[in-house]
Amino acid sequence: MHIELSKDKRYYSIGEVAKAFDVNASLIRFWDNEFDILKPKKNAKGNRMFTPEDVTNLQLIFHLVKERGFTLEGAKTHLKEGQKKTLDKFDIIRKLETIRTQLTNIKNQL
Repeated sequence: MHIELSKDKRYYSIGEVAKAFDVNASLIRFWDNEFDILKPKKNAKGNRMFTPEDVTNLQLIFHLVKERGFTLEGAKTHLKEGQKKTLDKFDIIRKLETIRTQLTNIKNQL
């Protein structure tokens, strides 16, 4: 799971976000209702429009719930107690994954 955040794009539709995470839009809506750190805007039709910050928070929620196996309550507690530390560790993990992918690509080109 990885979504490229464009510097020019201010909002992402729920469909774009769901596709990037390879989950149903209903799961994204559910997480939006469950996690206070998500604050998508709603357009005139009532559709959720996620900011880059929301997408980053969704990546963190996805990591905790889907990749690390946290319960929803466990993820909520973890986020409340150590959000800064969790975000720092999450950023490090993502950067290392990117480096690993780049090194694998270089290796394959040799």
